[in-house]
Amino acid sequence: MPELDFGALAAAPYRDWLLAGFLFSLQLAGLALLAALPLAAAVALLRLAPRRAARAIGSGFVEGIRCVPLLVHLLFWYFGAPELLPEALKTRLYQGGHNVEGGAAWIALTLYAAAYMAEDMRSGLRAVPGGQLDAARALGFSYLAAMRLVLLPQALRIMVPPLISQTLNLWKNTSIATAIGTAELMYQAQRVETGSFRGFETFALATAAYLSVSLLITALSLAFQHRYPPRPAARS
Repeated sequence: MPELDFGALAAAPYRDWLLAGFLFSLQLAGLALLAALPLAAAVALLRLAPRRAARAIGSGFVEGIRCVPLLVHLLFWYFGAPELLPEALKTRLYQGGHNVEGGAAWIALTLYAAAYMAEDMRSGLRAVPGGQLDAARALGFSYLAAMRLVLLPQALRIMVPPLISQTLNLWKNTSIATAIGTAELMYQAQRVETGSFRGFETFALATAAYLSVSLLITALSLAFQHRYPPRPAARS
């Protein structure tokens, strides 16, 4: 049986590669989450809007994103979308030292997470009795004001746990960005494995890194549900 040696990975440059990949994965997930939440809220409002055209736009976004694998989104934004740019801009983008891989991964992860989060937000808003929206509109509130001031505060208790679960999925999905050469944790782990020939130790550390953050997100979800247990729906 081969002897395990985790100490070999504690030396430079392997340690630095793994740490840089881990930090970039956290950054990628965090930036995608910050962009996905407001986008998801906007799409959820479109999905519930009284106008049919607005609902169609929201539905088109959700179905168009969710029905395509994340890997295809990544490849499209990295290889396909830049082809639509003017030649001068495309040359500057690829030859100017820009992190094109990271940008493409961020766009794909943001859109993908937003499509799923929008449905969680829509479900949470629909769980609030519809009579409250009618009452708010009767009092003179606009559709957006009624959603923001009346329905959303009540729906947050329902929406947050599934949104935290989608955050967990977002964190795990950052690993797929290695397919386009994004220098996240899995990309750096493969780089370390190639240089050190320590496959078990390298991917064991990468697994531990993903697991630790995933458990932290899960703990936050459990803590929220313990602090704010779901309330029974009020009758409309």
